[in-house]
Amino acid sequence: MKKLEDLQAIISDAIDKLNFPEYPAALYEPISYILSLGGKRMRPALLLMACDLFGGDVDAAIPPALAIEVFHNFTLMHDDIMDNAPLRRGHTTVHERWNKNAAILSGDVMLVEGYKLMMQVEDRLLRPILDIFNTTATGVCEGQHLDMEFEEVTDVKIDEYLEMIRLKTAVVLGGALKIGALIGGADLRDANLLSSFGEHLGLAFQLQDDILDVYGDPEKFGKQVGGDIISNKKTYLLIKAKELANNQQTIELNHWIDLKEFDTANKVEAVTAIYNSLDIRKYAEEAMQTYADKAFDALDAINLPEEHKQYLRDFADGLLVREN
Repeated sequence: MKKLEDLQAIISDAIDKLNFPEYPAALYEPISYILSLGGKRMRPALLLMACDLFGGDVDAAIPPALAIEVFHNFTLMHDDIMDNAPLRRGHTTVHERWNKNAAILSGDVMLVEGYKLMMQVEDRLLRPILDIFNTTATGVCEGQHLDMEFEEVTDVKIDEYLEMIRLKTAVVLGGALKIGALIGGADLRDANLLSSFGEHLGLAFQLQDDILDVYGDPEKFGKQVGGDIISNKKTYLLIKAKELANNQQTIELNHWIDLKEFDTANKVEAVTAIYNSLDIRKYAEEAMQTYADKAFDALDAINLPEEHKQYLRDFADGLLVREN
């Protein structure tokens, strides 16, 4: 079994070798630019990992793995436009460096380039793998739409939030693992179980992100603790707090949510105090553990050698026992 960091290095090297036309420059340069900004390359590495787990040829899985990474960056390019984000991974976003129209069109071309890469799988797998890619891509767009919709409404339910993060984040992990498993020679049952493992792991990971945003160590978390509170982001913690709050706590929560001008430290402290009084962290950690357990249940049912399953268990533990 190849180490995760070796698979990430394979992807980074393959991205460096991707060639796009030079003309028109303003269409293709943004693609090379956003792909050069790095990132953990986790999604494509998972595809290679799944192929390797089932004894497949990792080199044959590189083009579809690149397709997943190109698609992921296409969604980031368009997300940044929707969010009016000035920075991506510490660098100027594409629509700020070029313009919005260039970013929209470059993103569109990235989606097409993703399909061109995905079509390099062997013919017997082409239709089932494109079906998975289509389902994954549609899910991500649905998740992003729901995320934007939630910004405009006050009453979001826990199950609606979980479905949003499943679509926006978790389906890509599941889809990448399923594609890699099929390329590696897995049967459909095992590929589906591995996909379920990835999807539930993705949900647990996102719930942990919600928890770390409030309770993480700012030096280890790598970004501002309490950022979700400051921006009134509807995370599991906020939705659960609204669900459990008494009248006085509801009034106080709404006060901080509605306040246009505030001291950020005061707001984070006040909202966190409400979360603490309602034991919100415990609820969030229980929900996270529920999805982690479902991931491990799916993993246990896969027909793989025990040492390969342990590799995946260790990978999952590494994702979920983290401080950043």
